[in-house]
Amino acid sequence: MDDLYKTLGVGSTATEDEIKKAYRKLARKHHPDANAGDAKAEERFKEISHAHDVLSDPAKRREYDAAQRMGGFARGGNGAPGDAGMGGFGDFADLFGSIFRSGRGGGGATAGGRTQDRSAPRRGADIEVEVGLSFEQAMQGAELPVTVDKHDTCAACSGSGAKPGTSPRLCPECKGRGVRGRELGGFSMSEPCPRCAGNGTVIDDPCPTCGGSGSVAGRKTYRVRIPPGAKDGTKVRLRGKGQAGLRGGPAGDLLVVTRVTPSRLFSREGDDLTIQVPVTFAEAALGAHVEVPTIDGRVKLRVPAGSQDGKALRVPGQGAPKLSGSGRGDLIARIKVQVPSGLDEAQREALERFAELSPDNPRETLFS
Repeated sequence: MDDLYKTLGVGSTATEDEIKKAYRKLARKHHPDANAGDAKAEERFKEISHAHDVLSDPAKRREYDAAQRMGGFARGGNGAPGDAGMGGFGDFADLFGSIFRSGRGGGGATAGGRTQDRSAPRRGADIEVEVGLSFEQAMQGAELPVTVDKHDTCAACSGSGAKPGTSPRLCPECKGRGVRGRELGGFSMSEPCPRCAGNGTVIDDPCPTCGGSGSVAGRKTYRVRIPPGAKDGTKVRLRGKGQAGLRGGPAGDLLVVTRVTPSRLFSREGDDLTIQVPVTFAEAALGAHVEVPTIDGRVKLRVPAGSQDGKALRVPGQGAPKLSGSGRGDLIARIKVQVPSGLDEAQREALERFAELSPDNPRETLFS
């Protein structure tokens, strides 16, 4: 696998600006318009354009660096968003299937024997981002801005990568397969085509706007509607707002993952909401009507006489909105009996009198 950093004359830690400056300098020197009839200059210009295409794109560059660390065994595609992780091969089955297809040569076929068209349009990669919102926003629903750095299809060349008015042509060496066969003593192994770098097509005159990549980097802000009842980790999909597709293929999707701030009052159990309701000793013993907050107001709740600490009282339909859009869960109020402290003389006398009237020992069952 060619060293794309050496192609541009930069180090593997070069910044985006350093890569861009190196590309512009070399592109001016080797551009076909400045070297009419020079086949070597034309080939050199293609190598420079491909190196810039990969290294100027953060996602492609990460994939390329990963392939380099693996010993350069795979990457052969153009590294654009949405390419398979193993570059010129769709997956490991592609790679090893081609190795053991004795005597056939050629490549570009999957393990099932289907021939892949490397020059065909390909869907762009999905992008996943997180958005933070309060518990109240999650319950009521919200519309929030989400900003993403992404690649969009180049408007100048419509994603073809070729200068407007021109088109990519089928690679004359691999005939569009993107791979070529290499004999290894009794069997044939497929490897990325060096002429088209596994694309299946060659671009004679790259688009000046995108440098031949077919996409341009930018920052976009979208408004995303979070449905009522969203949970922490709920995913909202914006179709077609992901990375640009390859060779005119459709864009990927934008996946927005919600991160909900916990509530001070409520905890969530599925679509049900749970709240701790403090009651006095007298209210728990004698029974009472108490007001309890809900997510959109308050409700009056009857505490039965003799309620024990931790008793759960269910209020139907006062929980979280269901993401399915049909109804709401329940509100579960858990009784929390407050033990009085700092008694005055009258309160102490009243409780001592109550104790005298309650001779039963609640711990007797522990020893029976």
